[in-house]
Amino acid sequence: MGRRLDLAYIIAIAGKGGVGKTTIAALLIQYLLEAGGPVLAVDADPNSNLNTLLGFEYKDTISDIREEAKTSSSASFSKTDLFNMRLQEIIVEGDSVDLLVMGRPEGAGCYCAVNNILREYLSKLSKNYKFVVIDNEAGMEHLSRRTAGSIDKLLLVSDTTAVGVRSAVNAFRTAKKAGLKVKDASLLINRSKGAANGLGEDKLKLVKEAGLKIAGYVPFYEEIQNASENGNQIPDIKINDWLNALHF
Repeated sequence: MGRRLDLAYIIAIAGKGGVGKTTIAALLIQYLLEAGGPVLAVDADPNSNLNTLLGFEYKDTISDIREEAKTSSSASFSKTDLFNMRLQEIIVEGDSVDLLVMGRPEGAGCYCAVNNILREYLSKLSKNYKFVVIDNEAGMEHLSRRTAGSIDKLLLVSDTTAVGVRSAVNAFRTAKKAGLKVKDASLLINRSKGAANGLGEDKLKLVKEAGLKIAGYVPFYEEIQNASENGNQIPDIKINDWLNALHF
């Protein structure tokens, strides 16, 4: 992978709502755990549901403690100390996988200082893990604010629709405009019926012109759909063909 052994391999996942990117994130985490883990899962989508697919429950988010740090006036705790203490408290610990939930987008006011603290904390925290998987919202707000540092793999997820593909391409362009350090980026087509099936020449051309490569095609799985509809933990499905192709 061409990285220092004391640094986590960071994978960011993005795409429009409804294309199954959170499902892909959960399946990817399962795969990485089998590859050796440990994994830090970061739910950076305001519509947080990665915890459900992983079988976790959480109480507080980074957005909650960001508000606390912004208004804190404690003489005994600096904002940095408060933020670091509370961040450690909100991490949900599992078996070789831990979860950190970002929460809703930032409100009014300047968050430069706390975002700097968050970036530094995540940098230190990631050293405890082999992999960090970040499930982002379509606009990649947290990544565009550079709270996640450099990215080893940007995995854009789409279904076979034109809207999904355009959204993935736009997310890729957003990352480049934001000046993110992305070592590798690729597109994953979810709920497909086979290689290139359903995309059509116009969508394939759009992907190519954006400078993206298609990493693979993930078929529809009824077991996954049922788990999602019922709010259950994602089933352990062996789909290593497209995962192996990602070369983590």
